[in-house]
Amino acid sequence: MKLNWKKYAVILFSVMLILVACGKGEDKNSTSQSGGKNPLEKNEDTKKYKIGVTQYVEHTSLNSAYEGFKKALEDAGLDVEYEVQNAQNDASNNMTIANNLVSSGVDLIFANSTPSAQAVAGVTTVIPIIFTSVTDAVGADLVTSVESPGGNVTGTIDNHPEAIPSTMKFLKEELGAKNVGMVFNAGEQNSRAQVDAVKELLKDMDMTVVEASVATSADVKQAAESLLGRVDSIYIITDNTVVSALESVISVANDNKLPLMVGEFDSVKSGGLGAYGFEYYDIGYEAGQMAVKILKGESKPADLPVQIPQNLRFIMNKDTAKAIGLEIKNEWNAEFTE
Repeated sequence: MKLNWKKYAVILFSVMLILVACGKGEDKNSTSQSGGKNPLEKNEDTKKYKIGVTQYVEHTSLNSAYEGFKKALEDAGLDVEYEVQNAQNDASNNMTIANNLVSSGVDLIFANSTPSAQAVAGVTTVIPIIFTSVTDAVGADLVTSVESPGGNVTGTIDNHPEAIPSTMKFLKEELGAKNVGMVFNAGEQNSRAQVDAVKELLKDMDMTVVEASVATSADVKQAAESLLGRVDSIYIITDNTVVSALESVISVANDNKLPLMVGEFDSVKSGGLGAYGFEYYDIGYEAGQMAVKILKGESKPADLPVQIPQNLRFIMNKDTAKAIGLEIKNEWNAEFTE
């Protein structure tokens, strides 16, 4: 059959025109669905992120950590909308919050405390979770290891490895303590781990721990009073339930001239005698920096090692020392609360 080249050329040209037109139609549709911008050209700096925040209870240290977290994202120039929920020290509320945040379509969850982190980690393996104010991330089953978290969860812990040993050494060598009272919520894995660490340490120091457990903040004062006559000092760890009612312990300690060592600086500012610790604002800020890397797609939780607090310092409250008749020695090299 003889091929009509002129006719073939016309048909070929027509097909090319149709293909070009279809391509333009697809571009137009793509632009419409991405808010007037081709997704391939999207500038991440202009994206608005939605972050869910879950906090187990209201107290100064956790609030400071949240402020630090927000500041890190602000410093990174990210546009963020926060959905903030507080469980008010209620386990049932805590689980409801976790489920609500997961179903609300957030880009990332900031879990501020061990119970908060455990709740959200139990209901999603997809949404990135950054925690802070957690003492034992491995023991709480949040990560596989500190060095390699291995899942969708990582963050910053509030347990410097030298904090508890330094506190116990101070109580024994400088204050002559032998029996240390500890008020804590045995239902918090975070707290149980710290109490066990203290007990293990004191086996070789000729000192003992006297426990007083609580279930709610309303139990704290009675628990503190139950220690009287049995202890010569009190140590309050980073227990959310007890710290939220710390004024009760401070009152009991000061009235009975008992040195009250605490686990973080905000509790010293509130009236605790002293602490080897760090600022919760700082670990919140460091958690925020980790969140920035994840939101920008620079890293994944599984690849970001859990961070420990930096710059362990010794802080004391002069007014509390005066109230219990304790003279502060220069060789303690203490800093003082404002």
